[in-house]
Amino acid sequence: MLHKHLNENLNYDGTPIEPAWALKEYGIKGSSIITWIGPMLIKKDKIIDYEDVDLEIKSDVMAHFIVEHFDCQPADLRMAYHRQRILVMILKDELSNWNIPCTRKGDDLYINSAKLSVSIATVTPSSMKVHLGINVKNQGTPHDVETSSLIDNNHDMGMKSVIKLMKDTSKRYINEIYSIEEDIAKTRIF
Repeated sequence: MLHKHLNENLNYDGTPIEPAWALKEYGIKGSSIITWIGPMLIKKDKIIDYEDVDLEIKSDVMAHFIVEHFDCQPADLRMAYHRQRILVMILKDELSNWNIPCTRKGDDLYINSAKLSVSIATVTPSSMKVHLGINVKNQGTPHDVETSSLIDNNHDMGMKSVIKLMKDTSKRYINEIYSIEEDIAKTRIF
């Protein structure tokens, strides 16, 4: 599994959750995590979660993770959600290293009652996909949702620190997936 951090200010509009996005846009073949910092504005026709259809999902500055796995055919939505939760739990652990204590409710992270993240898991005909976005700043978030951000909770955290957080989280996630594969390979079954 490959991790690539993009230095471009890419808007998350829902397109990166589409099949083989990393291959089409960046020539990355196979399972991957692509990260970048940029805005998010998802139009209604790109919203995947039925509970969010009438909501504004937006932010001026987010840290984005797009995960795609091709290792399970046909793609398994249950496994995609399990992997999404693993990624969110790893990020929660990494945030504690930055003195940003948060709580997890399902696939979302909160600081007190303020929402820090958005996330979705889905499947395509050939892969499992996860998007996880973390508010870097509070600007541009919906007015009807109480939100929090990384910089609001750690004033020493600049963009270089956010990139390090993303890289560390991605590395731990990849190691976790490899560790599971190694455990499967060494387990005697009857």
